[in-house]
Amino acid sequence: MKEFTIRFMPQDKTVSVPRGTDLMSAAIKCGIALNTSCGGEGLCGKCRVIVKNGKIKSDASRIIREAEKKSGVVLACQAIVEGDAEIEVPKESLGAFGKIDSGAEEFTKGVILKEEGKYPVSPLVRKVYLELAKPTAEDNISDLDRVCRQLHLKIDDVLVSTKLTSVKHLSEILREGDFKITVIMGRKDDRVEILAVEAGDRTNKNFGFAFDIGTTTVAGQLIDLNTKNILGTRIAFNKQAAYGSDVISRIIFASEPDGLEKLNEAVLDNVDGIIEDLASSCDVALSDVYAVTCAGNTTMMHLLLKIDPSNIRKVPYVPTTNVFPTAHSAELGLETNPKGIVSFLPGVASYVGGDIVAGVLACGIAENDEMSLLADIGTNGEIVIGSKDWMIGAAASAGPAFEGSGLAHGMKAVKGAIDKVRIDEKLGVDADTIGGSKPKGICGSGYIDLLCQLLKRNIIGKDGRINRELKSERIRKAEANYEFVVAFRSETDINRDIVINDDDIENLKRAKAAIYSAMTALLKKVEKDISDLKKIYIAGGFGNYLNIDNAVFIGLLPDIKRDIYEFVGNSSLAGARMALLSREAADKASEIYKNITYVDLSSEPGYMDEYVAALFFPHTDEGRFPSVRLSR
Repeated sequence: MKEFTIRFMPQDKTVSVPRGTDLMSAAIKCGIALNTSCGGEGLCGKCRVIVKNGKIKSDASRIIREAEKKSGVVLACQAIVEGDAEIEVPKESLGAFGKIDSGAEEFTKGVILKEEGKYPVSPLVRKVYLELAKPTAEDNISDLDRVCRQLHLKIDDVLVSTKLTSVKHLSEILREGDFKITVIMGRKDDRVEILAVEAGDRTNKNFGFAFDIGTTTVAGQLIDLNTKNILGTRIAFNKQAAYGSDVISRIIFASEPDGLEKLNEAVLDNVDGIIEDLASSCDVALSDVYAVTCAGNTTMMHLLLKIDPSNIRKVPYVPTTNVFPTAHSAELGLETNPKGIVSFLPGVASYVGGDIVAGVLACGIAENDEMSLLADIGTNGEIVIGSKDWMIGAAASAGPAFEGSGLAHGMKAVKGAIDKVRIDEKLGVDADTIGGSKPKGICGSGYIDLLCQLLKRNIIGKDGRINRELKSERIRKAEANYEFVVAFRSETDINRDIVINDDDIENLKRAKAAIYSAMTALLKKVEKDISDLKKIYIAGGFGNYLNIDNAVFIGLLPDIKRDIYEFVGNSSLAGARMALLSREAADKASEIYKNITYVDLSSEPGYMDEYVAALFFPHTDEGRFPSVRLSR
């Protein structure tokens, strides 16, 4: 089949692709990540590119305005190559799939600093130095037996096993080290496995990684397993976002030819990139990294391990497994020592995974007498309520709106994202951005501020519909609905107005309703009330910029005393680190997942009534939000 040359500017990258290839695929092939939150369905409009010249066929799209079409603007996911072409990629269309440059330490701090000290240090992998008696005619047991005999004098009475790779060169290693060796041992379920044997004393070089494999971001920490010190933290946007912003779109993509392979490669590229970056910057040899622990939602774990996730989205929503067996690094293809091991925190169900188990561990909910709630307000919106006596959990199906996806000018919380908004009486807008630069779009916390201000200024009503009667240059009719201009073209960094429209508000309203109604439905399930909660933990990077008062004002969070709320950062990463550093913490995680009762809200009586009632700002029952009623 004849191939054509596509040149992308200003990146000045060229790729050859056959006729019929879409521009999104061509861009990915040459290493250009374009924004997309709809998985290439042509719905989000984030992958705009400009055809400067050449043969590109593009179906008309209502998302692209007529003036843009005349300028050569197309959606990359819907534009088909029919000949050589030169394509311009606007900077706002570039996906933020690289490292997040700031906020890593803020994102990873939280209650883990209090909880971690409860567990003794007994890491996933430990190194033990042995000085063995040399063989004699009277003591002529095998080399392996000699090692095991000495090991049992230094470690607990546990079952020790090994693999062929650890035995093959044992004889020469023993003699090279004059029978002074370091044995690297890793926990695998109910036994200890000898992973490797090294000559001499290498006990001071023992490192591991903890990972949170999130739908939106992948976060990793390099840990000194001897000292518990965090040597470095990195966060990167999940490269799987090129194939869809939420787990459902990725599950669908995984069913396409080579789809599972592409998704697996994307997230492994994230993980390996963080491993190599941290190891290099901290001057740690990858050969000294024998331990990796991962937490993530059930779909992300399936994709990380290249396990078919298709049944997760099909009734009765059954994953292949919720408990993933410990694997060797070589099985995943990680850049750490190939003999090292990788463990995974167990999940509860298809939509309450190991990330929420890790969060419960990090917050200490399973050890508290009083009832608490943990809400991870991310793409999946996982929620757990309970105490040491009982726990119940569910997924809120909030979607990616609060992470900036599926909205006209939504974006992730990176430099240039509007994160704070104020609107004065004359409808003038004052907006702050992350990093202080000109705005490129609006992130989740910015949308919460914006909704709150729109409500206070009567720009939208309780139903979320933009007020057509107000006279302002900021309120105007668009092609399909009405929109409010947050920042005019001259004020932005994308050469376009930044707006919020009726469809955006509807998406945000549904997302906030899903979160709030999940909380209230779970409380009703156990015959409890919001007032019975002694603590509400808000997890995830979303909480870094969240204004609780504004979140309450729009009906996202319950209207209760504000000191009950506590931001806990990336509790999934915290729990993964705890399990990496302590066998007892890992055992506690195994206990937690067994004790969380999963509730499928879609089949829960009364849930839809709760959800529909929450499809107003703040709620149809204003009595639930007394502070909002008084302030309006």
